[in-house]
Amino acid sequence: MEFSESDILQHLPKQFFASLVQHVNAKVASGADVINLGQGNPDQPTPPFIVEALSTAAQDPATHKYAQFRGQPDFKQACADFYEREYGVKLDPEKEVAVLGGTKIGLVELPYALMNPGETILMPDPGYPDYFSGVALAKVKLETYPLLEENNFLLDFDHLDPAVADAAKLLYMNYPNNPTGAVATPEFYAQTVAYAKEHQIGVVSDFAYGAIGYDGKRPISFLQTPGAKDVGIEFYSFSKTYNMAGWRLGFAVGNPDMIEAINLIQDHLFVSVFPAIQRAGSAALNSDQSAAKEISDRYESRRDALLGAAAKINWPAYKPGGAFYTLMKVPAGYTSEQFANLLLDQASVAVAPCNGFGPHGEGYVRIGLLVSEERLVEAVERVGKLNLF
Repeated sequence: MEFSESDILQHLPKQFFASLVQHVNAKVASGADVINLGQGNPDQPTPPFIVEALSTAAQDPATHKYAQFRGQPDFKQACADFYEREYGVKLDPEKEVAVLGGTKIGLVELPYALMNPGETILMPDPGYPDYFSGVALAKVKLETYPLLEENNFLLDFDHLDPAVADAAKLLYMNYPNNPTGAVATPEFYAQTVAYAKEHQIGVVSDFAYGAIGYDGKRPISFLQTPGAKDVGIEFYSFSKTYNMAGWRLGFAVGNPDMIEAINLIQDHLFVSVFPAIQRAGSAALNSDQSAAKEISDRYESRRDALLGAAAKINWPAYKPGGAFYTLMKVPAGYTSEQFANLLLDQASVAVAPCNGFGPHGEGYVRIGLLVSEERLVEAVERVGKLNLF
């Protein structure tokens, strides 16, 4: 007896990162010393105090029961306290906080929690590929907006088709940005709020890299903008801030109607997150954030080492203001994918071709700052020996 996949599953986008991992693994299996700069997985362990908090909580039998459907009250309070302390944003922990088993879940489920088939959603190009999974699952109409280097990879509202904006129900944005490393400004977010109100669009801010900022500048939260909570929500991840990628913990905050929609769909899909992990998350949020700053500082040192090495071989780069990626230009005569394949084949250096993030990513590759400074410099030196720049 055979079982065919549903039409929805058959129309899901190809998993870009899975294909990338397969190519890298094949090269490693051949015996090559691959420097993998294509990944987005933090390379350092979770801070010990968070691990200890999990260990203590896991030994409490109270955490062995089902979690409360919409998250443990102490954890939701910690989320609200964190936003008030760090960003000056006041939140009702019951109505304006949704607990997530990783923010990817919320970002993918939101379209079918708030939209009907055929309605329009606006997403960035280039952008995080998993956003598009939610488009397919919800059967909504996708419109993209270009992120261009000449505009510091910010959405240019003046060049957005007003008819598309009027039709759109949700607008996704992500700063600090993956894959570009661009950061938002207060002026940009103020313009976003005004535009969202004018065109009646719900704003979805993916703040996954919110704790990673460079050159003495801390990334700002969309919700710090006056009126932001009227028009949107923000997703915050533990994966990057605290090196907790495998823990699968995050939360969404902001507009209570949007938060209720997330909570309602999750009432039917999940029973929240293991309570011991929520307690560990509270310990992270309630800490003095020195561990998060140390993590960010490490990425900044790596960024500077990479850019310094790239300058020596004349490899053009966009200097990121946040996140843990650097966007590098592809040499003349190559597509992003051709260049990435060449680096893997001839230099044993893995990078992510940015056409995988959308058509406007063509011409760039993304480098993750997720290996040591020494390995970053070695990778650039290997590229330099190919005499492409």
